Amino acid sequence: MTPRVLHIINNLDICSVEVWLLQMLAHARQRGLALDWTFYCAVGQRGQRDALARELGANIVYTPVPLGQKLAFARALRAEVSRGGYNVLHSHHDLVSGLYLAACAGLKLKSIVHVHNADESVLTPSRVKQALLKPALRRTCLTLADTIAANSQHSLDTFLVGRTPRVGRDLVHYLGIDPTPFIAAQGDRARFRRDLGLLETAPLMLFAGRMTPEKNPVFVIDVLAALRARTPEVVCLFAGTGSLEEAVRARASELGQEEAVRYLGWRDDIPQIMAACDWFILPHPEEPPEGFGIAVVEAQLAGLRLLLSLGIKDDPLLPTACERRLSLSDSPEVWAEAALDLWDTPAPSREAALEAFHASPMDMDFALGDMMRLYQ
Repeated sequence: MTPRVLHIINNLDICSVEVWLLQMLAHARQRGLALDWTFYCAVGQRGQRDALARELGANIVYTPVPLGQKLAFARALRAEVSRGGYNVLHSHHDLVSGLYLAACAGLKLKSIVHVHNADESVLTPSRVKQALLKPALRRTCLTLADTIAANSQHSLDTFLVGRTPRVGRDLVHYLGIDPTPFIAAQGDRARFRRDLGLLETAPLMLFAGRMTPEKNPVFVIDVLAALRARTPEVVCLFAGTGSLEEAVRARASELGQEEAVRYLGWRDDIPQIMAACDWFILPHPEEPPEGFGIAVVEAQLAGLRLLLSLGIKDDPLLPTACERRLSLSDSPEVWAEAALDLWDTPAPSREAALEAFHASPMDMDFALGDMMRLYQ
């Protein structure tokens, strides 16, 4: 019997977790597996990918009560779980999942808490409330969850805070990543540069993702300035938006780098953009480190050289990675020197990266099978 799974998410928009779930759903359909999935949108709003989810056979339920009204939200969730006859509750909100598990306590279904990062947000700016909520929510998850599944070893270790993983219950489930767009991407480098008003030979450094504090995009401008002091033709691209976009623009202006930066916004052609660039840079803060960097894997499939902080762990790196990992305490000049060292090496082989990827637990077939085992 196909298990009925209720995924608790934000909503079906552009966030990486939701995009990943839809990719897994599409892959299952391609493999002839009929999944009975319902997405419970804790934000209570429609998302850009609702139509795609329904096309793939999923159901969508929007919470009738805002998450901020915790007791009423919990009652509404429990009512939906009781009504829907679900076999599995698969929550994707890390510590906040404790609220969902408490709401559904006593109901006959398997509960999975999926840990997607290590920042342990509990949706309140109050440090006092955080200090009270974090241990309570963690204890609830560890007590009530049948399975704690994390997207990396680091994410799991952070969530367990020193506890020994329970065999068969606390485990790493790597996200399946679809390599198809990166295999197909040709990356017309000359045309891409012309379209941006650049020299056809301009070396390109790419930052792809949310321009937010946990991605540290302002530091990228410092590295760019140091790099252009040695190689003036270098240009930096930002594919994404976020709360620090204006701070990035201000730093570029302060350092006289406005002409060397292009802001692309959110794009649907990231594989083509990556295939046309030379470096991928992610100076993620070292504490807390990145839970799991999907973009880091994608950059390797696209054949990019990686310039990373120590906030990026080993998990997303393939054996074929051409990378340098540096401390954020190192000067931008040190980062620039590392970038030039990478530039002097041959571009990574996309074919070798793909072969290494298929042998990894991030392969879509492996990840889908592993997910089905979670639901047993």
